Amino acid sequence: MSLRVAVAAPFVQHGTSRLEESEFVVSLSLDRDWFSPDQAKRLIDIAAQEGLLEHDDGDVVAAFDHAEVTIPESFAPDEDLLRERSAFERVLDALVAEGVEKHEAVGAINSLQGELGVTIEVAAVMYARREGLEVAELVPMAREALLSDAASE
Repeated sequence: MSLRVAVAAPFVQHGTSRLEESEFVVSLSLDRDWFSPDQAKRLIDIAAQEGLLEHDDGDVVAAFDHAEVTIPESFAPDEDLLRERSAFERVLDALVAEGVEKHEAVGAINSLQGELGVTIEVAAVMYARREGLEVAELVPMAREALLSDAASE
């Protein structure tokens, strides 16, 4: 999960789970040269939406155990991290992080979507729940996708 790796890097570098937002931005933009400062700020917003970061009085705080994340030497995040991900993508990442093979999860989600005639987002949330993964925060996104799909028909 490259988003988690990119977000963990500044915390690992500084050996802490709390950084001033400016320190986080400098770590990603100047120290690692992965993003521009504006892109690093965008990454903070996306990571907060994903539940990986929390804001606290001008600081960013890791909402996961950053020490458990391995940052490969050759790692360089893709700029795709800077776009909002669908509920399907987020569920898929969570399933893979729990040890489910990506191709198996995609196949099962696609089958469930076909059986039930729902959007891929709804099928992903349902599959994750069946697998015992808590994805309650993604239910509103899946519901919105379902309603917008129904409205377009």
